[in-house]
Amino acid sequence: MNTFLRSAALCLVLSSPMSQAQTQTPPVEIKPELFQSLKLVYSDTFDGPLNTEFWEVRQNTTWAIKDGVLTGSPSSKEFQDKKKASDDPSHAGLKPVIWLKKVPENFVCSMRVRYDATTYQKGFPLFDLGHHIHTLTFSEKATTLVIKKKVETLPVEQPLFTLNQWHDVVIELKKGTILLKIDGIKHVFESKNIDMTGQAQIDFKAVDAGSCQIDSIHLWEGQ
Repeated sequence: MNTFLRSAALCLVLSSPMSQAQTQTPPVEIKPELFQSLKLVYSDTFDGPLNTEFWEVRQNTTWAIKDGVLTGSPSSKEFQDKKKASDDPSHAGLKPVIWLKKVPENFVCSMRVRYDATTYQKGFPLFDLGHHIHTLTFSEKATTLVIKKKVETLPVEQPLFTLNQWHDVVIELKKGTILLKIDGIKHVFESKNIDMTGQAQIDFKAVDAGSCQIDSIHLWEGQ
C-alpha cells in the first residue's frame, strides 16, 4: 500500500465513533481507585442527536436532548392506559427508563445527573449496574445496594442522592467491589456476589411522573 492510501485508511479508522472513543484522551480528570489504567469506551456531552449505539430507550418513555442535556419523561397516557390493561402493567412507562449499553465487565462511569420528583418512591430512583444485578436505590436517609433482587441487601447512610439537584457521580466496578462516589463522598461495597459477567448495561430509572436528566457521561474499561 502506498503512502497516500495508507494515510487515507488511517483517517477512515480514526474517524469512526468507536475508534475516537478508544483513542482520545479521557475528557475529564479522574483517578480510578480500583484500576491501574482506563481505556475510554464512550463519552458524550449531548451536543447532537442521541447515540443509539450506546443508548436504548425503554417502556416507550420520552427522551430528548435540549441545550446539552438528555432529559427523560414518562410515556404517553395512551401507552400507559394500554399497558395497564394488558398482561404487562409493570412496564407502562410511568417513570423514565433508559439503558446505557456496551458497558464493560470492569468499568468506571462518571456522569452529571439528576432525578426530579416531588418525593422518593420505594425503590426509586435508581441505577441498575447490569439488569437487576446490582441495583443502587436512593432514599432520603439511605443509599442501598440490592444484589440480584434478593440475594443481598447493603444499605448505607452515605453518600446520598438528593432529588431535584445535580450530582457528580462516579461508579467503579470490578468483581467483588463497587465504589460509589456522589459529589466527592464515597462508599465501597464489597461482596462475593458483585460480578458483571454476562452483563453490559447500566439502567437509569426515575420516579413515577418524575424526570431524569443527564448532561454528560464518560465510560471507561478498567484495566
